[in-house]
Amino acid sequence: MSQAEPKTRTRPGIQLAEPPMYKVIYINDDKTAMEFVIDSLIEHFEYTFTTAEQITVDIHQSGSAVVAVLPYEVAEQKGIEITVSARSEGYPLQIKLEPETA
Repeated sequence: MSQAEPKTRTRPGIQLAEPPMYKVIYINDDKTAMEFVIDSLIEHFEYTFTTAEQITVDIHQSGSAVVAVLPYEVAEQKGIEITVSARSEGYPLQIKLEPETA
């Protein structure tokens, strides 16, 4: 008795698309300490102190600023982590996600 050779099936033409990118936006408020915002940018996005400080000033002056553009799942996770951290410190910092338009 001979055993049948296993057959391998392939699906030609499957292409993977890049994940959609989303902007992580900090919204300015009158309660969240600038030091907290700077620290969160350094901790969660690995900015230098100088860059984080400049972004924080931009948020304060403009009312909001894009702090990163990331794949949706990563952007969402960062937003959740920062919001939880802000609430645990008693700050009402708002994080918004928007699709990046090409």
